[in-house]
Amino acid sequence: MECELCDKPGGWVLWQDDSLRVVLVDDADYPGFCRVIWAEHVVEMTELGSEERDYLMRTVFMVESVLRQIMKPDKMNLASMGNVVPHIHWHVIPRFVEDRHFPQPVWGQPQRPRLVSVQIDRLVLKKELQAVLPVTKEE
Repeated sequence: MECELCDKPGGWVLWQDDSLRVVLVDDADYPGFCRVIWAEHVVEMTELGSEERDYLMRTVFMVESVLRQIMKPDKMNLASMGNVVPHIHWHVIPRFVEDRHFPQPVWGQPQRPRLVSVQIDRLVLKKELQAVLPVTKEE
């Protein structure tokens, strides 16, 4: 079986270890849109052990925290569906009231033209993530 997230990074790699990677998605509508992708091909969260689930979620929360600090969004969206790509991954998406789809999901009907005022410096994001990852059991 072919899997897009097994075969490709899924974005610009900001940080990774043997268990997972954090990538920045190339999406002009959503600067700062990150994915936290489990390295091994696993479809459902319940297929992971409790320590693996905890590690994955601590990483998701840390990515959210760093994005909030850097971008100051109006809202953060966290999502893990896997209907199109059945491989565990979490979307971590900074949202702004003037973004293209707000208040709808980013996959919903556009509400306005593309927002061009918000940008992200991916090297700054990478540096900030590298300073706080990996998250440990004690965190």
